[in-house]
Amino acid sequence: MNNKKNTTKYKFGSGFYVANIMEIFERLAWYGFFAVSSIYMTTPLSQGGVGFTDIQRGAIQGIIPFFLYLLPVLTGALGDKLGYRRMFIISFSIMTPCYFLLGHVKSFGWFFIVLSGIALGAACFKPIVVGTIAHSTNDKNRGLGFGIFYTMVNIGGFLGPLIAGSMRAISWDAVFMMSAFWIAINFIPVLIFYRDPPSLQTTSTHLKSVITQAQTVLGNARFALLVFVSIALFMAAGVGWLSYLHSVFCILTWLGINVLWHFVGNENSESWWRQKVRISNARFAIYLLILSLFWSVYNQLFYTLPLFIRDFADTRDLVNFIAMFGQGAIEFFAYVDKAAIGQALHELSITLASGGAVDFEALRLEWVHLKVNVPLEDLKLLVADMAVLSDPVNGLQSIHIAQFTEQLLAYRQINPEYLINLDFAAIVILQILVSYLCQKFNPMYVLACGLVITASAFILLASSNHIVSGILVTTVILLIALGEMFTSPKSQEYVAFIAPKEQTAVYMGYYFVSMALGFLFAGFLSGWSYSELALKEGKPELMWGVFSLIALVACISLLIFQSHVTKHQTEIEGSTNYS
Repeated sequence: MNNKKNTTKYKFGSGFYVANIMEIFERLAWYGFFAVSSIYMTTPLSQGGVGFTDIQRGAIQGIIPFFLYLLPVLTGALGDKLGYRRMFIISFSIMTPCYFLLGHVKSFGWFFIVLSGIALGAACFKPIVVGTIAHSTNDKNRGLGFGIFYTMVNIGGFLGPLIAGSMRAISWDAVFMMSAFWIAINFIPVLIFYRDPPSLQTTSTHLKSVITQAQTVLGNARFALLVFVSIALFMAAGVGWLSYLHSVFCILTWLGINVLWHFVGNENSESWWRQKVRISNARFAIYLLILSLFWSVYNQLFYTLPLFIRDFADTRDLVNFIAMFGQGAIEFFAYVDKAAIGQALHELSITLASGGAVDFEALRLEWVHLKVNVPLEDLKLLVADMAVLSDPVNGLQSIHIAQFTEQLLAYRQINPEYLINLDFAAIVILQILVSYLCQKFNPMYVLACGLVITASAFILLASSNHIVSGILVTTVILLIALGEMFTSPKSQEYVAFIAPKEQTAVYMGYYFVSMALGFLFAGFLSGWSYSELALKEGKPELMWGVFSLIALVACISLLIFQSHVTKHQTEIEGSTNYS
């Protein structure tokens, strides 16, 4: 009898394993691009990137993931109507060509459109693969099943940047071709092995009904209109159509209009636009807003930190450590294109020979794209030596270019995506242990602890020198990973706890709204702060100070929220006992 129970506990069915395999390949594709997206978008066209400004980069990284995490509310319902297998095929058919094209479009508009295609395909994939896992598990093995699935997510997240980094050493095009290849592989399991779960029953529910049901969790249509117009005005500032000052003015004006609209409205009107603004679950809405602050700062790990490592970190201490494992390890983790450096030296020598002035900080920031970060004092000495040897017509001789190239190799740096990858490695190794140790504590206090850890990581960067060491960067990444291990699982656990049983799926869907808002805020905040504070002002410590402050504000807000909820529950219990 016990053997039969154990067999049931560990039996998942073929669909479960096929879904996990497809999840790994999809994550390989996404994180292969996502981990290097900030670097690619800000790399000059001459070096294979697209040369976007940080404001443009932030707009893309804010808006695209925002919709990626909102659309599953609709695509999940569409999957219930069309069937899972058909949705998988649609998803892969969209993502495969879009990943390939993303490496070939160079204008902001086309890049935005093609990346939107990837987001649409991913939004079709996400709810369907999770739905497959849900249908393939039961009450006895659901925890184990989703634990395996979460591990597959992080394995894909860990391997994706490693492979993308090696592809980047070949060319940027290779990164996108590899992402397209990973998605294309998924056609094999979905066409040959995958079948819709037997327990899946396609529904005839209209999408309008799904939207209405989901919307009423937080408020009525008036409340939805108020929120989405405000977000649209915020996005307009992010893409540069409005200044942030004008955006705030427009949002305040829109809020004022809605206040007047509310007072003349009729609560019982059948027309939605005549109704008053109604918030169905204010506490849940506040919780999601606070949680979005966490995702706003956590996503700086992918949006801002890779750029900071490239521009303001000196990871030679880590290169020296890796050298213990041989030259092959150095070439993999800190690859430098010698031909590209030689070309840069030749162009600089022509400028020096013609008497042109050199902006040393600008030159340093230009050469970090070649994966060498030369301290200013060393750079001045090197340029002075080059000026002596440069010919007015031909610049430096080949032998001198080779010598200076070897000098610059001493300043080679670890690829940022490899360091960011430590986050996934830490989660794969430690998440189960951290979750086990935290399971007995109140979710809110664990969340607050995670926010404090995240804030401390950014405080370390804010209190550091202008150029930070590789070991400090490593410490910061591991602290951010630890903060995420505390916060992410417990934040989902709290939503599952407060959700009515008949609306669990809808509430969990709204959990992703907090992530969507987090991505939106993170992108715009990253674009503005890196452009204005880190580069123009030359004070990246102020930028990290802003992020740490946001994390601490989120922590304090969460504790106030918990205190208010506890007080409210106590009052209800007291009233019930008195009655």
